[in-house]
Amino acid sequence: MVELLAPAGTPDALRAAIAAGADAVYVGLGSFNARAANGGFSLAELSSACVLAHAHGARVYVTLNVYVRDDELGDAVALAGSALAAGADALIVADMGLITRIRAALPDAELHLSTQAGAQCAAAVDFAARELGVERVTCARELSVAELCATGVEIEAFCHGAICICYSGACSYSALMRGRSANRGDCTQPCRLAYELQDGSGAVLAGGAWERGRAAEEQAMRPDGDRLLCPRDYLGIRHIAEMLEAGVSAFKIEGRMKSPDYVYNVVRCYREALDAALAGRPLGDIELDGLEACLARSFSRGFTSGYLEGGHAATGSDLMSVERAINQGLRVGHVVEPRYEGALVAFDCEVAAGDMLEIRSIPGPDAPADVPKRWPIVPCPRDVASGEEVLIPCKRKVEAGSAVHVVRSASTILEAEAAVREMREEEVRLAAAESGGVAPEACLEASEAGAGREGIAASELGVDCASAEPARFAHARRRRENGAVSEPGAGGACTVEPSAGGACKSPHTAVDLGEVCRLGDLEGVRVACERVVRGEAPAVVVRNIGQIPTVRAAGVPWEVGSPLQVWNAETARVLVRLGARRVWLPEELTMEDLASVRAQMEDPASGDPATGDPVPAELASARMHCAGAAGASSAESAESPHAVERHPGDIVDIAADGSTPLMITEHCLLTAEGPCSNNCPTCPRRLASQAGDRFLVELDRKSSGARLAVRVDEKGRTRLYRM
Repeated sequence: MVELLAPAGTPDALRAAIAAGADAVYVGLGSFNARAANGGFSLAELSSACVLAHAHGARVYVTLNVYVRDDELGDAVALAGSALAAGADALIVADMGLITRIRAALPDAELHLSTQAGAQCAAAVDFAARELGVERVTCARELSVAELCATGVEIEAFCHGAICICYSGACSYSALMRGRSANRGDCTQPCRLAYELQDGSGAVLAGGAWERGRAAEEQAMRPDGDRLLCPRDYLGIRHIAEMLEAGVSAFKIEGRMKSPDYVYNVVRCYREALDAALAGRPLGDIELDGLEACLARSFSRGFTSGYLEGGHAATGSDLMSVERAINQGLRVGHVVEPRYEGALVAFDCEVAAGDMLEIRSIPGPDAPADVPKRWPIVPCPRDVASGEEVLIPCKRKVEAGSAVHVVRSASTILEAEAAVREMREEEVRLAAAESGGVAPEACLEASEAGAGREGIAASELGVDCASAEPARFAHARRRRENGAVSEPGAGGACTVEPSAGGACKSPHTAVDLGEVCRLGDLEGVRVACERVVRGEAPAVVVRNIGQIPTVRAAGVPWEVGSPLQVWNAETARVLVRLGARRVWLPEELTMEDLASVRAQMEDPASGDPATGDPVPAELASARMHCAGAAGASSAESAESPHAVERHPGDIVDIAADGSTPLMITEHCLLTAEGPCSNNCPTCPRRLASQAGDRFLVELDRKSSGARLAVRVDEKGRTRLYRM
């Protein structure tokens, strides 16, 4: 079955999604979901939502997609059991250790791998199904249609919504620069801020005040704005048929922080497009134009399909919304003539009374440089047909020729409110029909008291929520095509010390495989393994789950480094059982976190929850390292400048390089300087960045002198490093 999967940050958003035709909805529960600003559902709300969804043939998935510390694993597993007992159909999880614990405690649970885990190629998808036992894998947003290959495992792909400019699971900017971790669902969204791109002398190359004093023709060659890390929103409405043909099982809409009317509008548009494609009659350009215009009436930062198209369309300036990081709306006309306390507007689209219009007035060429742009937002006084000219009341002065955009659709909001109201009434009727409660009362009462606080332990609930009301697990069906999925495999024993030999200068030297592992990166992984075989280095450093199958097949020693995230000893055990000889913990972890993982690994009494047996000696003796734990330096790491960068294929001294990128993006930040030559290896800008001559400066912190080093590799990928 092909699914249209919708977000729901609130019960009303879930009702809107069901009313608009979603096949499945994903929600947050408690504090283990990647939207810390949205506490999600209580267990009582989840139970009621599941009843409503199931009555409409829809499924409900609960996100437990943050990375979890050792002392949180038990509470996270208990919460997973409570979610399933309340009627959830599946769990979306990123942490390999948590997956292992859930699989051991709740063997019939259906598990989906979150995009946070970094699955970027077919090898990663197969690995996750075979070694972790997941039924579905959510692929990285950055993949093109050609890379969305069917493997026999269910594939979930994004089709609409906001984009994180950094590869999911690989962003430490917010954590290391602002003290709040994106991997814990608490991102401060630095990608939406204002920046300048500078060279080594401090000259502004893009963003900031670059446009001041520039000739008009020079300004026309590049986007005008300073949101240099802010991408447009994902738009897949024109690629639904191609994605179906590529083997996508679930079309995912982003937006658990969005309003019910946004969810309602986006779901109904994609429902129409998906139904037409499934019927073998894909929509034509005129119909798709209409749907895209309808989508633009809800929140968007402008649209891009660059990732799905692939190539330089994915990495260039067309991907970005540098002008602003907020709603762009839909262009519906322009100012013909400014009037006293108003503007005569010529409309080329229909607009309804009450729609909010943004008039994008830019000061004329004779205006002083310090005159700001004025973009007043005013209501449309009446219904307007395409081709009409209407006087729009506006007290602020605007310029002739200014574009006019709809940024809030009154009719969409009213339709959504009516649909939600109808669903709410139906939910009440369904609850009355189920009087007496389906889920255990103890679980529901506990949820009201504390579902939002971190960790709801089973002992606090006073009931074994994992086994309560087994009949409710009928909805958590496991869809395994070829029989049972194997448990995490028994890999080679861990070697405590690195093997001698080769050309290494340090016991921690290895060939770095890089953070990204898409189809085009696998050949580089094979080449790196051959270098180890030849003795050029003693091991490789695996940073993405898609690299593990190739490395294991080559039979070379391997270590694990971020952004393959290891936040707990259970994840470390999984990797060591697969054959990793050493695990490097993320820089985000504190010294206390590092000590906890080590203690858990070295304590045989802690046992191995995956097998129920005591920890084997080879697992207990595995080396846990951190190249620079937050707040202090590890005893086993050397201090070094943060700007020392690394690249895939480099032989690096992991203990000393101190070089975890704050971000890695498929977008080439240097395209902000002007048109791209589409020849990354010889690009002068890229070579300048590699020579240390490109820096990013956050405008709000410019006075502090803080700069981030910008390095772009031969594939056009940008890495940002602390200075």
